[in-house]
Amino acid sequence: MTIKIDRKIIKYQVQKPEDKPQDKPQDKPADKASEARAAPAKAASEARIAAEARVAQPGETELVRDKNGHTAKVIRMHERLERPEVLVGSTYKIKTPISDHAMYVTINDIVLNEGTEFEQRRPFEIFINSKNLDHFQWIVALTRIISAVFRKGGDVTFLVDELKAVFDPRGGYWQPGGKFMPSIIAELGHVIEKHLQTIGLLRKRELDVHQQKLVDQKRAEFQARAKQTDAFAKSHFPEGAQLCGRCSTAAVVMLDGCMTCLNCGDSKCG
Repeated sequence: MTIKIDRKIIKYQVQKPEDKPQDKPQDKPADKASEARAAPAKAASEARIAAEARVAQPGETELVRDKNGHTAKVIRMHERLERPEVLVGSTYKIKTPISDHAMYVTINDIVLNEGTEFEQRRPFEIFINSKNLDHFQWIVALTRIISAVFRKGGDVTFLVDELKAVFDPRGGYWQPGGKFMPSIIAELGHVIEKHLQTIGLLRKRELDVHQQKLVDQKRAEFQARAKQTDAFAKSHFPEGAQLCGRCSTAAVVMLDGCMTCLNCGDSKCG
């Protein structure tokens, strides 16, 4: 019979065969009677300990024992789901102008009700890899917490809004294409949002018919105004340059992290 030790061993004693108490034939009948009465209780206690040590099967009550020997029922708020051997997922690349190395975000999904009409992919775990070790600690902590939320189940889409609301006190940066990111954590939230939209867990935000019509109208008006140029409209400076407060020329651009005028050389950094 295998005995499982579920408590910490704090001391032990070696007992030799000759040190064991020998049963004496002159034992009193009262002692034998008390042992007979205690036998059922002892057997019940051993059976209870063995049942607690055994892994609970589906549908059975799961028990846990603390270091003091007290037991309690485990109440799970969702269906217990073990990790399969193989998961499907996607890897996204994040390259920010504030870091020399890119970050690679991998989100693995578990397929529920596979092969049925109710088949659905749900995120199960997330990994972030980068050569930049400056943020190693918070990256490991964040991936473990997000993975735990994914495995917990329920509505995990709230993570997107929580992450996108994180702002870097040193300032954000612009993505290629003109989208502003307030922090690296916010961009991680955008990556998770994009992934949830891909697997169908989140809806893509689209304009309705009237809003799309108004946007198309405003775009056409802006393009029409841009065609009306005069002799002084041609500029030698990049498009989108801001107006310089010193020389009143639209020639201020971002250079090396500082707003600099390409016409007079005025710079915010001095």
